[in-house]
Amino acid sequence: MRILVTGAAGYIGSVLTEHLLDRGHDVVGLDDLRHGHRRAVDDRALFVQADLCEADRLNEIFAEQAPDAVAHLAAEALIDTSLRDPGTFYRTNVCGGLNLLEAMTGANVHTIVFSSTAAVYGESETFPIEEGAPQAPVNAYGETKLDFERMLEWYRVAHDVNYVVFRYFNACGATAARGEDHSPETHLIPSVLDAAAGRRGTVDLFGTDYDTPDGTCIRDYVHVSDIAEAHRLALECGAGPSRVYNIGNGVGHSNRQVIDTVQNVTGREVAVVPRERRPGDPGRLVASSGRIREELGWKPRYPRLIDMVQSAWDWRSLHPGGYR
Repeated sequence: MRILVTGAAGYIGSVLTEHLLDRGHDVVGLDDLRHGHRRAVDDRALFVQADLCEADRLNEIFAEQAPDAVAHLAAEALIDTSLRDPGTFYRTNVCGGLNLLEAMTGANVHTIVFSSTAAVYGESETFPIEEGAPQAPVNAYGETKLDFERMLEWYRVAHDVNYVVFRYFNACGATAARGEDHSPETHLIPSVLDAAAGRRGTVDLFGTDYDTPDGTCIRDYVHVSDIAEAHRLALECGAGPSRVYNIGNGVGHSNRQVIDTVQNVTGREVAVVPRERRPGDPGRLVASSGRIREELGWKPRYPRLIDMVQSAWDWRSLHPGGYR
């Protein structure tokens, strides 16, 4: 297949691009490089720099490249920023997503796999969270992702767009060649790894008074390679009923457990500074992944937190400056 990957220079998009190429697909990688890294894109892919908000440019790309399907990962994703600047999130995640769907249908492309988020559930009252749980986002990031999910259903009705929605829980880990490199870095595992490596002095621990066993947030971590494999399975299954799937391991780890695991993997102590909760951060997010296992045959290869952290540490040790 010839697959257009939006957000191909980002963390997950770059790993997905590598994964699809390794399995014989052609990839057109699209990214505006606002947050991504050109060096993260596999040299075997055709790279196109473009912004989802440029509707005419998207139409040109679809006409020129004639993809068979789209994997849509490009998005604004920082939760705390979404609370301060929701307009940027609506422009990129909703308006940009609309431009993408219009370009797809105009070029007679009817298959899309969409990178959504567990943030659509908000403060869920059930654990693990199933796909049918109420969607009540507590930040603009989750709200804009949910808006695009709903948009997809209407495009299915009107234009026969076949979609798969993946609601990611916490992506982490790395391949030998590609890993996580954000600026600023807000994700816990790479932040703690940087502290262990001496590239930052301390780690902020946001929230120590949650209703959890150790008072810190609990999250379901999933290896980025396992996320990429889920996309491959969805893209290769062809036309079928449009579905929504969680991607997670069904196991929650607290922030303190993550910090302890990093210290065990690296053999180094990390200085931790307790902070107030970040606005919009739910206390507990753990996935039920029974649907994707049953219907797509997905089975994570790296379900253990220690293996995810080890792969991230290996990559950061080899790439101390990230992609810079």
